[in-house]
This record gives sequence, structure tokens and C-alpha cells, in this order.
Amino acid sequence: MTKIDKLSGSKVRIEIEVTIEQFEHGLEHAFNAVKDDVEVKGFRKGKVSRAVFEQHYGVESLYEEAINHCIQDTYIEAVTNESVAVVAQPKIDLDITKVERGKGFKYTAEVAVEPVVTLGEYKGLEFESLSDEVLPQAVDAELNKLLEQNAELVLKEEGTLENGDTAIFDFEGSVDGVPFDGGKAENYELLIGSGQFIPGFEVQMLGMALEEEKNLDVKFPKEYQSENLQGKDAVFKVKLHEMKRKELPELNDEFVKDLDKEGITTVEELKENTLKTLKDQLISKNQNSRIDFAVNGAVDNATYEIAEEMIVEEKNRLVDNVTQQAKQYNLDLDTYLQYSGISKEDFEKNLLKDAEKSIATRIVVQAISKVEEITATTEEKDAKYEEIAAQYSMDINQVKASVNDEAIASEVEYKKTLDFLVENLKIK
Repeated sequence: MTKIDKLSGSKVRIEIEVTIEQFEHGLEHAFNAVKDDVEVKGFRKGKVSRAVFEQHYGVESLYEEAINHCIQDTYIEAVTNESVAVVAQPKIDLDITKVERGKGFKYTAEVAVEPVVTLGEYKGLEFESLSDEVLPQAVDAELNKLLEQNAELVLKEEGTLENGDTAIFDFEGSVDGVPFDGGKAENYELLIGSGQFIPGFEVQMLGMALEEEKNLDVKFPKEYQSENLQGKDAVFKVKLHEMKRKELPELNDEFVKDLDKEGITTVEELKENTLKTLKDQLISKNQNSRIDFAVNGAVDNATYEIAEEMIVEEKNRLVDNVTQQAKQYNLDLDTYLQYSGISKEDFEKNLLKDAEKSIATRIVVQAISKVEEITATTEEKDAKYEEIAAQYSMDINQVKASVNDEAIASEVEYKKTLDFLVENLKIK
């Protein structure tokens, strides 16, 4: 017998009864799990009968394994029969003092379930119109980036160091007159104005001439990576050896040919291609803005309760993703976060917010999909399979064998629902 009570916060409490027969089956399972390792004087190992085992060790020695077995079987049966959409591991409450042979027992399982969503307004949301027009200035800026990327550094033999110049210099830093580890280098190359050094360093180098020596007075930031230098006043003795300046190439057909872009050999063709690329990017960006607005509006207008356990499980999944990313750089998570400039505490907080937003978006979009009866056709699912096969250079039959059809349908329906929301925006 199963009894289900709804609790606040998208949780339910399930009261489940284990019959005498089920408990006896659990005891038999527990005995079978240990019998091969049991040794009793006068019997070969593994050949002890259950009656002899209980005589020597007591039936109570089987209780823990038997109870766990019964709970596992009856819990799964209960949530399946009652169609309970659980989303986390249950908390089991059982008074083991009431468990004894020859009797059944009851226990409760408190578990987080898929949130119930009450939809609000999600059609006809007002959205400011976005232009897909690419301004000429944007094309010019992109071409200038291309020239910058192909610029050459040439020696600057006269004048003084200016912002945007690259300096080749020696330096040695000290605090209270004492040099510190990592504070010395020779023929160091630095783009002035890049902000790579601590505040004040690069600014004080401006105006230096070749072979000039100068002392730079700086203060290390309070959050500096080396704790022994945090907030300390320091002096860097520098000597400038070389100055280099960027020399941009001329934008002409010869430059375009050297870029070796397929089908593009003239400045005019490069401009047309740049315009097309920027337009495609802008269209995609504007579409994403419409999707974000439509989804965020639907989520904000809906009501739901997400169980904390569900958020934590999603957060842990996101942590695993970042951990895998870190491994690609042969780093553990803590080192990866240190290089990223974020504390473990802030990282966890941010991921909890991301997890809650991700779940809210999913459940609201799914609720809209259900209400609007948005489904995936066979043709749409086949197209998705073909897309995955092409993306991973796999045979489509391999993809179908490894990817669940229900997951493909869910992905197609999700995308169709996003398109539906955008189509139903009221563009001002």
C-alpha cells in the first residue's frame, strides 16, 4: 500500500508498506549475498545453510542488507506505479526498532519532484524592433582589425616611448630596497598600454628614450596573486633597449591576395564578404536577443517551485562540466578557478544561480510546449539525426543506435517552442 502527500517546495512524502513476504524475500537476498563467505566450524566455506547461519549469527545480522533491498525494490515500484516524476535521491525515514521477522514494516520517502508550472503571459509580449542593417562604420572597423592583425613591428630609432609602442627593456623590482622573487627580467617585451603590468608601471615608462634608465614607483594591488606583495610599495629600476611601433599594411588588392581567402582577391570582394559575415552575425545576435526576451518573459510571468535538491543536482552537473574543461588544460578545478580570477565560493554561488535559471527555463518551455501541443514529426527527428551525424562524421545508423529517440524528440520540441515564442512576440 502506498500513500502520497504533497509537500511545499515541489516535494512529496511517500508512505510505503513492505509486506511480510517482501521482507522475507529481502532476508533471503541478504543471506545469498553473504553465504559464500561464511565460515562455521564443521561446514565447508559457502556450504552453511540459512538455519545454521541464523543460529550462529542471528537473523538480525541480515536486517541491514534485507531492509535496503526491500526499500530499493518497493520505492522504485511505488514511484513507477504512481507516476511520480522524481528528480533527486529520496530521504528515507524508517524506525528500525519496529522491524522484526514475521512482520511487515512501513517507511516514508521524502523526495523532490518535477515542479508544477502555472503559466502566465507568454504570447504577445512587446519587443522593441531590432535592425539587421550593418553600418559602413562596422565594416571599416572590421577591416581595420584585419590590418592590425597583419601589422608588422618595426624598430623605432628616434623619439620616445609612446602608447601603443612595444618596449624591450630590463627591469628589477624591490620592496624596501630588497629584491623579490619574480621581480627581475632582461629584454622583456611589453606592449605599452596593454595593462599587463601593475597600475602605474606602463604610464611611467611613457616618454623614455633609448638606453634611458628610470626608477618607477608603484604600489601592488591589495588582491595581488603573491600574498607577500599585496598592497606593498615597490620600486622598479628599468632600462629601455628598444622601441617598436606597429606598421599597418596598405589595404589594396595585393594585401587581399596575401590573405589567401578562398574566392576573395580584391578589396571590393573583401568588403562584400565582410559585410555578409557581419550581417549574418547581426541576424543571429538579434534572433538570440528575441529568444532571450521571449523566454525570460515567459519564465518571469510563470509561477513554480523548484526543490533545492534539484538545483543542487543541476549545479553539481555544471561543476562537473567545468572540471572536465579544466582537465583539458591539465588543471584541477581549484587551479583553473585561480587562473580565472574567481574564488571557489563565488564560483559555487554563480553556478547555483545558473542552475536555477536553467531549470526554470526548461520547465517553463516544456509547459508551453505541452499546452500548445508542439510535437516533433518523424521528418524533423530524422533531420536532427542527420545533423548530429554530419557534426560528428558518423553514420546515421550509429547515431540512431547511440542517441535516445525520446531525447531527439525533446530537443526538436524545445527548439520549435522557442521559435513559437519568438513568432508570437509583438514587435513595436
